[in-house]
Amino acid sequence: MTVETGTKAPDFKLPASNGENVQLSDFKGKNVVLYFYPKDMTPGCTTQACDFRDMHGDFEEQNTVIIGVSPDPLARHDKFIEKYGLPFLLVADEDHKAAELYDVWKLKKNFGKEYMGIERSTFIIDKEGVIQKEYRKVRVKDHVQDALAFIKENLS
Repeated sequence: MTVETGTKAPDFKLPASNGENVQLSDFKGKNVVLYFYPKDMTPGCTTQACDFRDMHGDFEEQNTVIIGVSPDPLARHDKFIEKYGLPFLLVADEDHKAAELYDVWKLKKNFGKEYMGIERSTFIIDKEGVIQKEYRKVRVKDHVQDALAFIKENLS
């Protein structure tokens, strides 16, 4: 399955920070910002999560839920949520099944080492479950504002 704008968002079911298994299709009728990030508590991921936190109310006003996905286990998500007061769901994709569905599980290079990991990416999914916008290789600065602006212009 190819994930691209205009196609149905692949569904998945993963354990979430609310203690339940969350399925993407549970959110039909709402817009969804599905964002994949590499690791809790790292500088870029913390900045991105806090940007989403700070604008959470603006997303709610647009009938939009935010779901963060990383390979971290729930216990680490819980610490991340508690430390930074994150008001949205984080899901544990420990076996990177959702990341593979969205083609964001990539070979990465850092300081001469190669390893598999999440390529920071965001997908904006409409109320019917169709991908309306994809951001790949996301740069954190201004990303959350850009995503909100897209939703206001196209999905309100």
